[in-house]
Amino acid sequence: VQLQASGGGLVRAGGSLRLSCATSGRTVSSYVMGWFRQLPGEGRIFVAGITWHGIAVSENSMKGRFTCHAGDADDTVFLEMKNLRPEDTAVYYCASASTLGEVQKGSIDSWGQGTLVTVSS
Repeated sequence: VQLQASGGGLVRAGGSLRLSCATSGRTVSSYVMGWFRQLPGEGRIFVAGITWHGIAVSENSMKGRFTCHAGDADDTVFLEMKNLRPEDTAVYYCASASTLGEVQKGSIDSWGQGTLVTVSS
């Protein structure tokens, strides 16, 4: 599956941002989607994941601020981020895997290119 992430940018602390990930190349029922982020000098960490049926999971520390959902056309997933903090500054990646469990473990089949989110204080 091919993934195209977009929507990153500069936002002030307390603000909101929506990231998008457009998908193509495979039947949507055959994979699930996830979002990861990578802080400078660190590895990619799990943020949220979702099935095309709408079952979503989020990393515990981000619950309530970050929400993952699928678009009506079933080919795009979104990461809604609110009440952003400077420590949320990172490159955000969308990814696909076979199951939500695989997403949470970081066992990823395909990565999209990253999109940079910068939160100013």
